[in-house]
Amino acid sequence: MTREIARQKARELVARMTLEEKASQLKYDAPAIPRLNLPAYNWWSEALHGVARAGTATVFPQAIGLAAMFDPDFLKEIAQTIAIEGRAKYNEASALEDRGIYKGLTFWSPNINIFRDPRWGRGHETFGEDPHLTTRLGVAFVKGLQGDGEYLTAAACAKHYAVHSGPEALRHEFDAIVNEKDLWETYLPAFEALVKEAGVEAVMGAYNRVNGEPCCGSPRLLVDILRKQWGFEGHVVSDCWAIKDFHEDHHVTDTATESAALAIENGCDLNCGNTYLHLLAAHQEGKVTEEQITLACERLMTTRYLLGLFDDTCEYNTITLMDNDTDANNELAYQAAIKSMTLLKNDGVLPLDLEKIKTIAVIGPNADSQAALEGNYAGLSSRYVTFLEGVREAVAGKARLMYALGSQLFEERDSPITEIDNRQSEAVAIAQHADAVILCVGLDATLEGEQSDTGNHFASGDKPDLELPAAQRRLVDAVLKAGKPVITVLATGSAMRVEEGNAILWTGYPGQAGGRALADILFGKVSPSGKLPVTFYKSDKDLPEFTDYSMDNRTYRYYTGEALYPFGYGLSYTSFNLADIVYNHTGVEAKITNVGPMDGEEVIQVYVKNDHLAAPENPVLCAFMRVALKAGESKKVTLPLDDLAFTVVDDKGMRHKVSGPKTLYVGTSQPDSRSETLTGIPCTQLQLSGDD
Repeated sequence: MTREIARQKARELVARMTLEEKASQLKYDAPAIPRLNLPAYNWWSEALHGVARAGTATVFPQAIGLAAMFDPDFLKEIAQTIAIEGRAKYNEASALEDRGIYKGLTFWSPNINIFRDPRWGRGHETFGEDPHLTTRLGVAFVKGLQGDGEYLTAAACAKHYAVHSGPEALRHEFDAIVNEKDLWETYLPAFEALVKEAGVEAVMGAYNRVNGEPCCGSPRLLVDILRKQWGFEGHVVSDCWAIKDFHEDHHVTDTATESAALAIENGCDLNCGNTYLHLLAAHQEGKVTEEQITLACERLMTTRYLLGLFDDTCEYNTITLMDNDTDANNELAYQAAIKSMTLLKNDGVLPLDLEKIKTIAVIGPNADSQAALEGNYAGLSSRYVTFLEGVREAVAGKARLMYALGSQLFEERDSPITEIDNRQSEAVAIAQHADAVILCVGLDATLEGEQSDTGNHFASGDKPDLELPAAQRRLVDAVLKAGKPVITVLATGSAMRVEEGNAILWTGYPGQAGGRALADILFGKVSPSGKLPVTFYKSDKDLPEFTDYSMDNRTYRYYTGEALYPFGYGLSYTSFNLADIVYNHTGVEAKITNVGPMDGEEVIQVYVKNDHLAAPENPVLCAFMRVALKAGESKKVTLPLDDLAFTVVDDKGMRHKVSGPKTLYVGTSQPDSRSETLTGIPCTQLQLSGDD
């Protein structure tokens, strides 16, 4: 169904509603209107890395792990799978007249905020720190989720618009001050692409203000940019209870009726919260017109028509729970976990050889943790394989496995010191007996997450620094003193300062198949191929103040120091060679060969440095491609360059095409001395003239 047809049907339906009925449809928990045969609908559903909070579903790696795949095509396939599982749940639930929360098809995903500061607790919900990577993955996710059928398979939502990335503790009152260059160069490109290129159906406003205007009632963001400049035709939803922040925390209004009026006047169609209960009062006071309420209602009904929710012949109506939680979907989750895990360090200890290793110690608070697989906004898998379980299955009948918790994830203030010592001493004892130690440390979504996450230990979700919690640091030090080879398995959704161990493997939060994927990488069944979507720093002391939204010295594009592990970095068990690299005005051509001992996948990366004062300080990612090669195999590939590659944004926020010289760097990492040295593939430089 075209949008124009859906819009016309929506207008006809809304024209039959009373003012009260129209206003009632602007809350996320929209009630039924029996006289119009309009069923109730709850707009609040989540699908960040699988259908979330709605019972059993396939749990894929958290978004930051999906980003580490650097694979838009595979991400689109994953999103298509999520949409089908969402349809299965919607169809079965609505057939039982269950129209409650998390049962709908309007998924408030993806989160395309830029992970500008590694301390932000919700950063693992994003696709990382780079605008180009975020854009390409965001577009792929939206296209996969919404599909290309007669109706939308599901409706995606770009969030949180805009300039939103912590601090979590201040989000309801915070005013993000951003200059025009950073706004248009860093914070807005992904949103613009999801609107213009992917046709995203919804946009969610953020909690904070931007330069004084609350995002969910911002004339500049919602009217001037989103609707007028970008031509957005879908609906806008507030973040949950964000509109009440207008008067309670931002103090840009005095009352709930004024807040409701400000939001709807500027095009916030749907209220996640209850402030729109005051819309009728705002109308009676002359603050809101019926036309504004009508327009918002029409936009929302247009989305429901586009989803085919009123059509008995919709192509997706036959999907059932038999299409949910399938073996095939589990295999996709496994492949995603494999592609996302990123090898940061290896002195030769990996892959482990079970012909030589007869006793393995698995130690750490994340070893047998389901939470370490999930991240936040997750479904409930029926197939979790923890790291311990994956390793145990892999070594069964080949080696002895010993396990110790070693420490809690973080130190409880009231834990008896003897209990702490006992855990640690047991870990040291089994390490002394082992031929190799798999040390599973890190965080989970109770330590880095959203402000409202229960049990959150670190400052409402944000990390205080880049170090492991003290209890884990003591465990790491004690285990290392046993003198055995240590493979550090780091489960986090963000950058940490972790250097200890003979090998370090960052897993993100790898989803339901994380343990199986980990084991297959550790024992050499497959080669690791993930790449970091964020910079790992040596210390947060090198970073600006968390509340400073300027991009100066932030992310690999502007950072002036030496990274611990650079953006785009990741090691392999096999080796690759790039040759015959040329630029042909539409993209970069290259021949890639797997010259190593085993099959593997590699990510070719192209960075651009424009010779212009307004250009970022460092070369910027402008193209990438994941390539799978058998040992000895070669492929010729073409990487189309981003349309924005040869442009810069000036201090006024205006984008210009660069006519001067520029340099392309082509390799398997960013042009960083550390990553080039360790990967063994120096970046090839292509010098382009001003006419290219």
